[in-house]
Parts: sequence; C-alpha cells; structure tokens
Amino acid sequence: MLLGMTTDPRSPRRAPAGAAVLREDVTDAIRAAVFDELAAVGFARMSIEGIARRAGVGKTAVYRRWKSKLSLVLDLVSAFAAQGLPAPATGSLYGDVRALLEVAAHALRHPVASQVIPDLLVEAARNPEIADAIKAALLDGQRGVAALIVRDAVARGELAESADPDRALDVIVGPLYWRLVVVRGDLPDGYLDEVARGAVAALRA
Repeated sequence: MLLGMTTDPRSPRRAPAGAAVLREDVTDAIRAAVFDELAAVGFARMSIEGIARRAGVGKTAVYRRWKSKLSLVLDLVSAFAAQGLPAPATGSLYGDVRALLEVAAHALRHPVASQVIPDLLVEAARNPEIADAIKAALLDGQRGVAALIVRDAVARGELAESADPDRALDVIVGPLYWRLVVVRGDLPDGYLDEVARGAVAALRA
C-alpha cells in the first residue's frame, strides 16, 4: 500500500509536511552498491564516496540515510539477520538436515557473500559492533533453525531429548562453512549428502 495516493493516478504524491522523503529506489541502489563495494575493496577500504559513485548518487543521499559506513553495514547485516533461514519441515531428521545444508550452501556460494562474509569476520575481530551484528546474522538465526530441527526430531523419536541444538548446528553447518568460506573449495557431487549423513550419525551417537 502506497501512502499519499489520490484517486487520480496521474496526480503527484505530496510529501509529508516537514519531512524529507527518501526514495526507495535510491535506498535500494545504495544497499546494492554497499555489497558490491564490500566485495570489491573490503570494509577497511570502503568509503561513502565509493558507495555513492557505484550507486550513481551523491554522498548526501547516503548520509541522509546512514551517518557512517559502519552504521550502513550494520543496518544491512541486521536486515539480513531479520530475514532468517527457512526452517525445513521434511518429516525426517535427514531430510531437514539436508534441506538446511542446501539453503546454507546456496547462500555461502553467492559471489558477493563469499567475499563479503570473510572480510566482515576479520573486521569483527577488531570492532565489537560488527561482531555483535555478524553474530546475529550468522549464528542466532541458524541456531533457531537448528533448535527447530532438533525439536521436531525429538518429537518423532529420532533423537534423544538431551540432543543439543548448538551441537547440531556445529556438526551440520560447520563442515560446509569450512569448505566454502575458509578453504574456498568446490562442492563435489554428493558432498551435501555425505555431510547430511555424517551429521545425522553424529547427532544420534
């Protein structure tokens, strides 16, 4: 629903009195430029000037929305965290684990994410604000999904009630993260199936 629309679609929308209207298309262009800039030069070398140039806007357009490159990156990371991962509901522990691996692999193999995430993790070691935002984006959301997988598996009798969601997250996503983000290797055919089977065996042990 668009606020301020009139009955005549040809009539221009009026800006709220005393308020600056921030065009959504410009905001979206800036956000896309941030990801591209992070992938190209990293957080340390990223600048508002570079973001504005890549987005095709003036620096003022960026500063009207965010006070600094740190607040801009934190906003994007927080928005990503709010989206969360879909909780699989395949009806079996193996199916849920395999589905989670598929989604995580798709996200980690994205050309921008594969460059941005490692760089932000390096910056997180130096900046507590970035560390907290990254924790929310990369850990808290996935921890919630792992908890749901464990809960459903316990309800079906596939796992003991003592099963630990945090351990589940380690054994499910850990090998995938190591392979794609740290080693930066390809995923051979059947790799996700092998990891899923290994994770299920580990959780049941």
